[in-house]
Formats: sequence, structure tokens, C-alpha cells
Amino acid sequence: MTIDPAAFEIYRQTPSGRTGLPRLLAGSAIVAAFWMAGTVAALMGGSYVHAHWLAASGADLPAGGIAQDFIATPAGVLTALASFAGIWIGVWVAMRLVHREPLAALLGNARRVSWNGFAKGLAAVAITSLLSEVALYVLSPGIGRGTISLSSWLVFLVPIVLLTLLQTSSEELLFRGYLTRGLAARFRSPLVWGLLPLLLFTSMHWSPASGLAINLSVLVSIFAFALVLLATVYATGNLGAAFGAHLANNLFGFLLISHQESYDAFALFTAPALEAEGWTGSDALFIGAIGIAASGLTALLLLHPRSPLRVEPDLGRRPLPGGTASPA
Repeated sequence: MTIDPAAFEIYRQTPSGRTGLPRLLAGSAIVAAFWMAGTVAALMGGSYVHAHWLAASGADLPAGGIAQDFIATPAGVLTALASFAGIWIGVWVAMRLVHREPLAALLGNARRVSWNGFAKGLAAVAITSLLSEVALYVLSPGIGRGTISLSSWLVFLVPIVLLTLLQTSSEELLFRGYLTRGLAARFRSPLVWGLLPLLLFTSMHWSPASGLAINLSVLVSIFAFALVLLATVYATGNLGAAFGAHLANNLFGFLLISHQESYDAFALFTAPALEAEGWTGSDALFIGAIGIAASGLTALLLLHPRSPLRVEPDLGRRPLPGGTASPA
């Protein structure tokens, strides 16, 4: 299975020419600053309100800390997801002020999200997530009903979907869009423009609450999934499929079956938490193998020539001499 690089070759070109490494570092610093500011503001504000609510209700302050207790609440989950708006703002500022390009240039060659690719990415990962859960159930059949009622779940369904889209799209915009495109415009080797953002994205999912073996298995799974997301951008020159695939992956965990105690407030069902003790080394190997297999199947669904979910290249803007581009 080979991938035609034509769409990505268009995507990596930046008409402004403002793609030097110093500019990319400066832009990344701007994004990081807005991301951190948004996260701190959202979580500190939410924790402050949560502390006053506990005091007003006469409840004891949690031993683990106000912030940690707040994050585990439904309001905390919503606030944490909303804080990712800082990435969108930061990338917009960096593109406008540092690179002198519109934000839409990161979305795809046609300067818009491919909704066809989005739908295919969403469907492919919905399928592989379901199969993964079946395999995980074989490993540890401890799935139980979550704490949220069905009526409450339906009330929060739309806000969770929208905020999860905000979270996942912001990560794709930054890691598969801004960083990948910026590095690819400067460096030809995929070991630079592909591997560096992948390693950065994967490392940010390390969980201090989990054991070493489980952490490694999860990171391997995330790396494999992120590699597939990158492959869709390479094949299409558009973030649409990556947006849809990432959204389906996170929605499955937030709304259907959660494997994380800190993000199970809206899940209809809960499975044994990955932060819990008792996982063995063989369990970790099995979990990692499931993640790799699911990512491999996702890649086949989205990239194989005979797949009904195969994504199409976005050739909406064709290169002209001098590195500029024009509408097709």
C-alpha cells in the first residue's frame, strides 16, 4: 500500500516564505503561551468556584486538593475540554503575526476542512474502537454501568461532542498541522517533520498515576494512532480525516466506555481504569498489541485503495512557479 505524496507536497508549501526555524520556534512559543494561559485560567477559575460551592454547601474540602477534585466532576471535565481553545487562538496569532498566513492554510490545500474525510475518519475509528473494546473485554471483563443517568447523558451529549471536537481538533491543528507543515516546509526528511511532532504529542500522554508497563503500552498505542493520523494528512493534504478520527477516538472514551477515572463523569459504562493497580506486564503487552492492531486496521480502512472509507487527496490549490499556489 503506497501513498501518493502529491497532496502533501502542495500542503507543505508556504507562499509567504516565512517558514524559517526561528519563526517556527517563535510561533510555537506563542501557541504554548496561549495554551497554558487558557488552561490555567479555566482550571483556576473553575477550582475557585468549586471551592466556594463546597464551602457554601458545608462539605469538607477534599484531601487530594481542590483542583484535582474539581477535574473529576462533570463541570471539571467540561472546563478542561474548553481550555483547549487556547491552542486555536495561539495558532491563529502565530499564523497571522509570525508567518503572515491565514489560519485556513493549515486546514488543507483547499483552505477548508474536508468534511468527506472527516466523516470517513470518524467512521473508521468508530469501527476500530468497538473492536478494541471487545478485545479489552476479553482481557479484563469488568465493564460496569457509569454513574451518570441516561437522561443526564442525553442532556450533556451535544456539549460534550462540541467540546471534544474543540479539544481534538486543536491538537490536530497544532501537531499534524502547524508543527508538521512548518517543519516540512523547512526540512525534507520525515524523520524531522513527521517524527518530532509525533514524539512530542505522544510524550504529553504520560500518566503519573499509571505504572511503567501500562504507561509504555499506552504510549505505544498513542504513537501508532498518531502515526495513522499523520499518514492521512500526508495522503490528503488536509486535516479533515485526522479531525474525524481523533474525535471518534476520544468520544468513545468520554461518552461510551471510559478507562480513565479522571474522565469517566459522562461515560455510560466504565471499564477497569488504567491508573488502577493490578495490571501485569503481560496485560500491558496485550493492551499495546490491541492499540497497534486497531491503528493498523484504521490505516487499512482509510488508506487502502479498495476500502470504501479510503480518503481522497485534497488538490484544491495547485502550486505555481515561485512556491505560490492558485485555486484549481
